[in-house]
Amino acid sequence: MAIFTGAGVAIITPFHEDGSVNYEKFAEHIEAQIAGGTDAIVVCGTTGEASTLTHEEHLEVIRFCVEKTAGRIPVIAGTGSNCTETAVYLSQEAEKAGVDGVLLVTPYYNKATQKGLYEHFRIIAGSIHIPVILYNIPGRTGVTMQPETIVKLCREVPNIVGVKDATGNIGMTAKLMSLADGCVDLYSGDDNQVVPILALGGKGVISVLSNIAPRQTHDMCAKFFEGDVAGSCKMQLDAIPLVEALFCEVNPIPVKKAMNLMGMEAGPLRRPLTEMEDANAARLEAAMKDYGLL
Repeated sequence: MAIFTGAGVAIITPFHEDGSVNYEKFAEHIEAQIAGGTDAIVVCGTTGEASTLTHEEHLEVIRFCVEKTAGRIPVIAGTGSNCTETAVYLSQEAEKAGVDGVLLVTPYYNKATQKGLYEHFRIIAGSIHIPVILYNIPGRTGVTMQPETIVKLCREVPNIVGVKDATGNIGMTAKLMSLADGCVDLYSGDDNQVVPILALGGKGVISVLSNIAPRQTHDMCAKFFEGDVAGSCKMQLDAIPLVEALFCEVNPIPVKKAMNLMGMEAGPLRRPLTEMEDANAARLEAAMKDYGLL
């Protein structure tokens, strides 16, 4: 059984102006997501700026999210690292905190071979007892996990259950699912490919868009699963201009700007990320107005 089906939010981490984590606002964002129908919360991922959190902050944010969510929907923690031992440590601590699963990104910078990727994920998964979703995002990490490697991991390691696919390569995704024969829980990692991924047998999306449009992202998936493929497709197409604006600068710069425009107080970004360029901010604001968010 999948950890979740539908729309999981890749939730932002709100900061105070001094750069510290704003837990009061984080609690509000969690409540807004649950009220908006979000099917799962993915904490401390790319969108949550995990790469600029200290290990202590990283784990405290995970613990806080688990506590505030209180079992109402699954919580999946980003605990990946380019160091296998670090990922083991973070994953074990996240398990102790009570998460329902972990999301493990391919190790960045090292550029491991497929054998190295297999061993990395096998070791981390073997150190915990909760489900693992792999995270394939070559644009961020410089390494592509091949379909054969993903299938091998899902077949041979009992608690590796699926993959967040942010390759943007629908042909590669189709090959993955043709090889998987049902052993891989597939989630879209791109908000512009939710419905195509669902059509290939996907379970849902791990979404940036859901930070500002949780109900719409949830409904896009729900309509598809209910058999209203045309309605789901229309929601996908209607969201494309906003999704493009949300990724016109590197994530999570635009989505934090969008939340601040909506009065949701996401706060600033941590360096090396910087505030959005004025022209791109204007484009984002216009797209949000067209979508009915402002």
